[in-house]
Amino acid sequence: MTGPNVRERILPRLIEDELKESFLDYSMSVIVQRALPDVRDGLKPVHRRILYAMHELGLVPGRPYKKAATVVGDVLGKYHPHGDIAVYDSLVRMVQDFSLRYPLIDGQGNFGSVDGDSAAAYRYTEARLTRVAMTMLEDIDKNTVAFVPNFDDRLREPTVLPGRLPNLLVNGSAGIAVGMTTNIPPHNLSEVVQAVVRLVDHPAATIKDIRKFIKGPDFPTGAIIYGRDGIKECYEKGRGRIVIRARAIAEEKESTGKQQIVVTEFPYQVSPERVHEQIRDLALAKKLEGISDVRNESDKEGIRLVIELKRDVIPMVVLNQLYKHTQMQQTFLKIAVDHIDEVIKLIKKSKDTPSADAALRKRFKLSEKQSAEILNMRLARLTTLEITKLEEELKDVRKFIKECKEILASKPRRMKILKEELTELAHGFGDERRTEIVADQGEFSIEDLIAEEDMVITVSHAGYIKRLPVSAYRRQRRGGKGVIAAHQKEDDWVEHLFIASTHDYVMFFTEQGQCYWLKVHEIAQAARAARGKPILSCVAMKPDERLAALVPVREFSEDQFLLFATKDGVVKKTVLSEFGNPRSVGIRAINIEKGDELIDVQVTDGKNDIVLATAHGMSIRFHEKDVRDMGRTATGVKGIELDKKDHVIDMVVVRRKSTLLTVTEKGMGKRSELDEYRVQHRGGRGIITLKRSDKTGEIIALKEVLPDDELMMITKKGIMIRVPVEGIRISGRNTQGVKIMNLTPGDLVVDVARVVKEDEDEAVDEDGDDDETPRSAASKTKAPGPKPKAPSKPKSRAPKPKK
Repeated sequence: MTGPNVRERILPRLIEDELKESFLDYSMSVIVQRALPDVRDGLKPVHRRILYAMHELGLVPGRPYKKAATVVGDVLGKYHPHGDIAVYDSLVRMVQDFSLRYPLIDGQGNFGSVDGDSAAAYRYTEARLTRVAMTMLEDIDKNTVAFVPNFDDRLREPTVLPGRLPNLLVNGSAGIAVGMTTNIPPHNLSEVVQAVVRLVDHPAATIKDIRKFIKGPDFPTGAIIYGRDGIKECYEKGRGRIVIRARAIAEEKESTGKQQIVVTEFPYQVSPERVHEQIRDLALAKKLEGISDVRNESDKEGIRLVIELKRDVIPMVVLNQLYKHTQMQQTFLKIAVDHIDEVIKLIKKSKDTPSADAALRKRFKLSEKQSAEILNMRLARLTTLEITKLEEELKDVRKFIKECKEILASKPRRMKILKEELTELAHGFGDERRTEIVADQGEFSIEDLIAEEDMVITVSHAGYIKRLPVSAYRRQRRGGKGVIAAHQKEDDWVEHLFIASTHDYVMFFTEQGQCYWLKVHEIAQAARAARGKPILSCVAMKPDERLAALVPVREFSEDQFLLFATKDGVVKKTVLSEFGNPRSVGIRAINIEKGDELIDVQVTDGKNDIVLATAHGMSIRFHEKDVRDMGRTATGVKGIELDKKDHVIDMVVVRRKSTLLTVTEKGMGKRSELDEYRVQHRGGRGIITLKRSDKTGEIIALKEVLPDDELMMITKKGIMIRVPVEGIRISGRNTQGVKIMNLTPGDLVVDVARVVKEDEDEAVDEDGDDDETPRSAASKTKAPGPKPKAPSKPKSRAPKPKK
């Protein structure tokens, strides 16, 4: 239709104004009509309409079930003009005892499972109201709540249910609207009733007083809440974090004697089958160690997920890994919706609608309800006998009205009735708490369950890392052949050897100055002859990056420093606390100039002397104060003046009265008194530390050692030997030393580490054979001083394998 009249009805309007108003209308509709519950009955519109429709259909306890399709059709046709699936899903949830703490609908048929199985189609299932739901609808026919027209003005529906049950608290609710959201956990009915009674008796009661009765959320699936601080924050601030963990116990399997973890309760809204899949996938990916099998043995008797462990695995360590990596630990967020009740009240005011004979009302001055009652009255009720009954009924009604007015006029009496009704409700439906609340153990570290012991950490040239207890390597005499530390391919060899506690961090520094972090216990423990795991699967190093140093750190203190040394003789000092925020992609630790590379990093206290050693046998000693503090991204200053083709191979931080041990690539070595290394200014040429020759080869390590220490050496072919330092004689600086390790033709020493001697002496192997049977670990104590550093990477090595 066109014409001037049509044009006159077209009003120009700014699109931003139209969008603003239209979106506001839409958001209010979502808030009121769909997503958020009413605080009075704790129901969203769809749930309220389902319960009211079932009440109208007579689906009450004690009467036969009816097909859910009947209920869905009635709700759609009379009150809720939306999708049938949405209505049926809402009905299903009110049936499930694992979704609602106190189910409102009694279902017959398949209504899904906690494992996430879908309910049967609504043509198969049947439903009726529960006794608990009837308390929500009690007295609804006595004009206790306001009614409004339905969507097509044919019928009227309640704006809220009378709701004797405090449904919002006991069953909780979650919903996301536009600009508003709510997530309220379920609670125990008995506790809620006690809290309400307390509030009735003491209107000025605080949240602290109420929490004496309501201990915390009570989820239908049970489980365990760890920590009370999160609950306190939720109740006092309206938002907080509640940590829920699955209930699990460790038990021994009688047939095998192995330990297994049995899970019987899971966090709210977590599927046991989903957790089963998570554990299986993580175990196959080697992200969860110590698990041999996992089975879901849940049945109609209850939930039972069995996790079988490998022999000698500590169950609590595995359990904490499960909490960390799977949905066996969940965080429930509770967010209060500010002022939503006031908004809903303003939006949902009912309008008057004519509904009776106006002439009758005008003539006899009757109310709408009275005129409707007269019009609906049967003629049989106008007999004399019925009139007498009506008069008696009138007396009773007047008496009841008088009592109701007295109740309405007396708040103490109303509160008394409220207490009586709630107490009756608790007696009828109250039960024991399902969710246990324990002291906050959810924040403890996994290290609390891991024995602290020293580990030998090795990294191969091809980038494989592993750890093994120090005690697995037996001690031999000077000149022994050692034992196999790892079976390597021809183009691979152990390039780094390091010792650190299982509770330490390991900081990985690459040749180009990038830094990464890892906990020692997170490094896979492997057999002595095994290669280990690719380091790229442990830290986010780039494929072309190569390690320069590994440093153990217990904590990132502001009183300690990291001291860096590069191949070209540059040194830098940075406060350790600047590295206290690990990032998954690593951070820049030092700026490396083109052609240079990082060779060593050590932790210091800023008060020590530093010794740098070169491959050609030179060394320099200077005080750490000569190196000023610098930021992470700085380059550093010159530490030693190098000859052409010479380079720095190691750095020693002098912390005690000790000797300096020099080791060469051909297995030669010696100890020299520290006093022979005079203190100089940094940047000089230095002095000789070992007389280099073809017999010795290049210098590969300089270590600070005590007589009680032991030396662990590893070769390019993966042969490792452990030798007491006291067996290496002390000689002058300008000497070649003695044979420490016999090498096979073509083999070279590539790395050296200092090991603390064990208190309980082991029998020393006289012939230095290579028996690979590890000796039992003896208790040991460490000499005072810092943990040993990561050995520098030798420069005499095979070429990098081709990609």
